[in-house]
Amino acid sequence: MTFTRTGHAAGAASDPALVVRGLTVHYGDVLALDDVSITLQRGTICGLVGMNGSGKSTLFKAIMGSVKPDRGTVTIEGLPPKRARKRGIVGYVPQSEDVDWSFPLSVYDVVMMGRYGFQNFTRHPRHADREAVAAALDRVELSDLAGRRIGALSGGQRKRAFVARGLAQGAEVLLLDEPFAGVDRRSEATITELLRELAADGRTVLVSSHDLEGLPRLADEAILLLRRVLMHSTPDEVLRPENLARAFGFDLTGRAGE
Repeated sequence: MTFTRTGHAAGAASDPALVVRGLTVHYGDVLALDDVSITLQRGTICGLVGMNGSGKSTLFKAIMGSVKPDRGTVTIEGLPPKRARKRGIVGYVPQSEDVDWSFPLSVYDVVMMGRYGFQNFTRHPRHADREAVAAALDRVELSDLAGRRIGALSGGQRKRAFVARGLAQGAEVLLLDEPFAGVDRRSEATITELLRELAADGRTVLVSSHDLEGLPRLADEAILLLRRVLMHSTPDEVLRPENLARAFGFDLTGRAGE
């Protein structure tokens, strides 16, 4: 089964897919992001590297519009977050701990959520919706588990289900928050290969990961984050021990693959 992209009205082909300018976010007195600026072109996979508490999840939430910044702007395919989300242009794969896995939804139901923006208020799936969901499940190799409860899946299978939701949605920009945490090798390889295929198809991916060893195989570029953008360059440059030490606070020589 082949997967076809869902068309969206977006900016010109030469325009960046994602532009973040001067983003600053506080949680009370705690500074989470400090004047963060990022530009990602279409067809790019960018890895987001930083220790816990560096602001990675906050950046994702600000891009999605679920966290209001103190100052700064975000545009996704030329649109502000709320409009981009409403049009299905941006998709988000959250960390596992952000999801209530006890909720009684099947894998098929979760992926069908990606089609809600194309349906009327009754949420009754049309033929096109069912086709898109079937194609997305096939793409992430979960067709045989479509009827299983999402909470019964392994960690890697759950991540693939949420990637499928973004695919069914037709998202042009995908945000993945630690998609490789706690996943099996098969899921890691499947997700990596899929993201590379999506980038080749013109989609843009921002992915946070602690898997520093696998980052050069996955990403075209990488961002080193510690509430501010310390570096935005190639993965090989960002992963140099002296650069990682700036973000992690100690020398990681010989430990990048741990």
